[in-house]
Amino acid sequence: MCDRVALSLSACPREGGPMSPRTRPRRIAIACQGGGSHTAFTAGVLARLLRSDALGSAADPAEVVAISGTSGGAICALVAWDRLRDGQTPDRREAAATALEEFWADNAARTPLERLTNLGVVTAGALQGLGLVPAGTPYLVPRPFDGTRQFLDLVSRHVDFAAIGPDPAGTAPLLLLGAVDVLTGEFRAFSSRTDTLTAETVLASAAIPTLFRAVHTAGGVHWDGLFSQNPPTRDLLDTDPDELWVVQINPSEIDDEPRSPIEIADRRNALAGNLSLNQELGFIETIDRLLADGSLGPDSGYRQVTLRVLEMPAGAVRSRLLGAASKIDRDVAFLDHLQRRGAAAADRFLGALAFERAVRDGDPVALAAAVTPDATLTSTAPFRERPSPVPLLAHLGELLDGEFTVDPTRKQVARDTAEWAVRVHRDGGVTDGRAEAGLDDDGRVVALRLGPRR
Repeated sequence: MCDRVALSLSACPREGGPMSPRTRPRRIAIACQGGGSHTAFTAGVLARLLRSDALGSAADPAEVVAISGTSGGAICALVAWDRLRDGQTPDRREAAATALEEFWADNAARTPLERLTNLGVVTAGALQGLGLVPAGTPYLVPRPFDGTRQFLDLVSRHVDFAAIGPDPAGTAPLLLLGAVDVLTGEFRAFSSRTDTLTAETVLASAAIPTLFRAVHTAGGVHWDGLFSQNPPTRDLLDTDPDELWVVQINPSEIDDEPRSPIEIADRRNALAGNLSLNQELGFIETIDRLLADGSLGPDSGYRQVTLRVLEMPAGAVRSRLLGAASKIDRDVAFLDHLQRRGAAAADRFLGALAFERAVRDGDPVALAAAVTPDATLTSTAPFRERPSPVPLLAHLGELLDGEFTVDPTRKQVARDTAEWAVRVHRDGGVTDGRAEAGLDDDGRVVALRLGPRR
């Protein structure tokens, strides 16, 4: 089954009269959701995007203006950001991609002792998920053996924190790392603009309370950011991006009802991890609707921003036996698998983006290149009725005649295909519709389905 990405339009605040997007490089902000070891998928996504033209080329200039993350997503965001601080040339983007791969290779359990320890930790987590053993506390583990020093050393091997200081002038992209203050319950987004980032800052964002003691840093006592902004998203809008890309680890939907204790715990973990993300994206959608219906005018300080969500497909992780415990699994083959799946998902994301732009720009050459020779088209009302598949190439002209446009007011939901909420323009009226594309491993459309909005 093809992986699925979400592509939508929404709105964001403006910081006082920026240049028109047409006269400046596209400004892209990236948000990386947390999910422990599953964020090796995020590393694969980012590495592939960094090596593509999507983040900037001579023909289509672009720049990353901000990147955020929580937990494992914070580590991916930090490692990439650290290599982009001094420029975003192809060489710097390649350095960022390589650094992500090197970190996850270093993080994997490779030695016999590391593999044995990893097996014990994952097994204990799975047994806790089954309710067969009580949850543990890291405060019973002696300091030398609780993993804190190993984590700090790992992160410090890949990021030179001594070279990083607060950047109030904003000369580099903004970095935000999400955490929560255990005592006050307040969300904390550590910022490269105002905070001195350290290895302890990263640990604060990644300190799962069943594995690590709370982290005392920056005047607070912090736990994993999964309990707060996962990831910080709304704050990225202060950088005036043209596009906001979200790498989502926890699936929005699943196919089967959770029944076993481990399935229930796994789904509960995913839902909890999505709560803050859904709330922050919901805020953006609300602003977008207010802009669309005129409740917010041109002087409101808000404008539209393209929102793109790349969601890890549920099938990327075979966690039926481990459940949420797979998020602490450092097995070499498992992490390598997730990075490959991330790279493949990024290829499909880029293919969907190329298809969308070809339709938007009315470019028949680019559109033909974005689909396979045997691609099919099916459509039902409110589109022209084609309930049986027909050759897509024979009907490309209909995609370019303006029959439908992307709906800028709707949140997109995606899983196994690329899906757009659209407005259908027919017979003098406008109707809600949906466009859904299946893509091959090269990112080309193999099937396009047009129909009513769900």
